[in-house]
Amino acid sequence: MRIAVIGAKGLPANQGGIEHYCQEMYPRMVERNHSVDLFARSSYLGSSWLEQYKYKGVRVISLPCLQLRGADAFFTSLLGAIAASGSQYDIIHFHALGPSVFSWLPKFASTAKVVVTCQGLDWQRAKWGKISSRILHAGERAAARFADGIVVVSDELRTYFKQTYNRDTVYIPNGPARYAPTDGSFAYGTSLGLTPGKYITYVGRLVPEKRPDLLIQAFQKLKPRDWKLVLVGGTSDTNAFATELSELANNNPNIVFTGELRGQKLAEIVRGAGCFTLPSDLEGLPLAMLEAMQEGVPVVASDIPAHQQLIAQDRGLLFGAGDVTDCTQTLERAIAHPEALAAMANRAQKYVQQHHNWDDITTETLNVYKTLNQTTTIRPSVAKQLATTPPVQASEKISR
Repeated sequence: MRIAVIGAKGLPANQGGIEHYCQEMYPRMVERNHSVDLFARSSYLGSSWLEQYKYKGVRVISLPCLQLRGADAFFTSLLGAIAASGSQYDIIHFHALGPSVFSWLPKFASTAKVVVTCQGLDWQRAKWGKISSRILHAGERAAARFADGIVVVSDELRTYFKQTYNRDTVYIPNGPARYAPTDGSFAYGTSLGLTPGKYITYVGRLVPEKRPDLLIQAFQKLKPRDWKLVLVGGTSDTNAFATELSELANNNPNIVFTGELRGQKLAEIVRGAGCFTLPSDLEGLPLAMLEAMQEGVPVVASDIPAHQQLIAQDRGLLFGAGDVTDCTQTLERAIAHPEALAAMANRAQKYVQQHHNWDDITTETLNVYKTLNQTTTIRPSVAKQLATTPPVQASEKISR
């Protein structure tokens, strides 16, 4: 099959869930003798317009973009949809709701089947203004109306599309990224004043819906002896919120902001944590949590549906979303019972290995492509059969 990919910033993946997703899945498709073209943003690649190169067999095509907040993704997705519609592709795959605004175009301008992957309801994210949120919501509606097949990464999203649009979707979960190897010296952590196993870590963008503010408040109330809180992540058009977090931390020496980390530094900080905590109010399927689970790090998280799906059944601890008191008490319990938490982490690690494997994710996605190529639109009976297949197995980050 000839496959076009729209919505990713580019390859290799330096940041972002979609980029890591594409980096894992599409080279595997190339290995299985499929052809993949990925339409990327020149601003992300640092390359000239229309420059092309291969990444592990995937042809990456650099498209022009606008250097305006949100407009780069919108403009590049439009150009990608036009370019893909003018070529003989079997599948045109849009990733995220924003780019899916243009999912209608190939329906009228090509014979390709259109697939949309939804990794979260991006229009709900606090960082977007009213106009951006409306565009993202329009992308969701366009996907529901025009896509031949919709892939979702969580049971919650599958239920949402069924209840909202009466659309059957195919559930194929994400897989975690592979962390870089570390030498075990913990040199970077030591430079931050950290002790292995004696700190809580948060990994994610510093945005309101992920609630790092709640985690800081809980830590300030708990004041755990000899423990620190490490917040790993950069801003995402949310500098004012980041300033609020700094003020909330109030120069507490036990609260450390690292900024965005990658490679060995990120791997070292996550692997050395006594506890990984994600207090989000909104998630699709959180890759940062999957990555922590894959590394055998104990997880404490808010009890939103996406987190319940991952760490229910004693694979971690849950607290009431938005509840500072419950978060504080749950962290206290986690710190006080390390052996029980370690057993949960072991179960979580095995769960990820069994249900979030990239080879199986690739196979399931290709099955969707093949089914669509045999039908005009994805038949409800086929979609239901695929959607109720046991979760695929995972190992290795759309909003725009």
